[in-house]
Amino acid sequence: MAATDDLVQAVELDAGGLTLSGLLAVPRDVPPRAVLVALHGAGMRAGYFHGRADVSTSLLSLAAACDCAALALDRPGYGSSAPQVPEGLGLTAQAEHIRQALAAHGRQYSTGGGYFLVGHSLGGKVALATAAGWEGGDLLGVDVSGISDRWAVPPESRTGEGIRRARGLHWGPLSLYPPRTFRSAERLVAPIPAHEAAEIPDWPRIYPEVARRVRVPARFTFAEHERWWRCDEQTVRAMAGRMAAPLVRTEHVAAAGHNISLGRAARGYHLRVLAFLEECLARAEGAAT
Repeated sequence: MAATDDLVQAVELDAGGLTLSGLLAVPRDVPPRAVLVALHGAGMRAGYFHGRADVSTSLLSLAAACDCAALALDRPGYGSSAPQVPEGLGLTAQAEHIRQALAAHGRQYSTGGGYFLVGHSLGGKVALATAAGWEGGDLLGVDVSGISDRWAVPPESRTGEGIRRARGLHWGPLSLYPPRTFRSAERLVAPIPAHEAAEIPDWPRIYPEVARRVRVPARFTFAEHERWWRCDEQTVRAMAGRMAAPLVRTEHVAAAGHNISLGRAARGYHLRVLAFLEECLARAEGAAT
C-alpha cells in the first residue's frame, strides 16, 4: 500500500484474475463502521472521488472523517487492469469483477456493517449492476449520480470526435468548479475502453432488467446542470418506479454540473451520500436486531 496523503492510500486488489487499482481511505484509530465503494464514470479514474483542487471536495477524506472506510476503484479497463483488458469489459463482467475485488478487500480489511456502493455516470450503471448480482446480506445500499434512463442528447457524443465537442455537457458552467479544477482533472482523465464505449447507448434498454434485481435501498441524485440525461419529474418518477428496492430516494442538487463530485457543491452532495449510508446502516442494524 503506497501513500498519496495522510489519509488516502493507493491500493491494488485481485478481482478474479484482474488487478484493480484504487484509492483507500480509512478512519484514524477506530475500525470502520462500513465501507463506501466509489465507482467513477467513463473516461475518468478513481481520483475523481478525491478532488485535489479543493480538499473539501474529497469524498474519500470526508468518509474517513466520519469513521467509514472509502474505497474508490479504477473500474476494469482503467488503471492497473488496462493492460490486461485493453478493450475493456461490458457492464455484467465489470460488475462481477467489482464483486470479486470487494471479496478480496473483505479478506484483508475490516468492513464494519457492510458495503455501500456509490457510482457516478457510467460508474452508476456498474454500481447498480453490482448490486443487482449481489449475494449475501452485507450490501447496505447503492447511491448513484449522473444517470437516468432517458438520454437528453445522442449517446454517441461521449465517444470519438464527440468528446471534444461535448465538454460543456460534462462540466456545465465553469463557475460551478473551484479554481485549478481543470488542471488537476487532467490527471484523472483516461481513454474510454472500446467495449465499454460500445455499450453506452444501450442503457435505456438494459436499465429495467437491472432495476428489478436491486434489493437494497437506492438513491439517485441529479445535478441542476445535468445535460446528458433527462431528469424532469416524469422521467425520474418513472425511473424510480422500475426499481425493486425497498426504498428509493431521488434528489436534485442546485448549482452543480454533471461532474458533481469535483464542483463547489461536492461537499454538500457528499454529506448527503453519507447521510444515506447512515440511514441504510441503521436499517440493516434494525433488521438484524
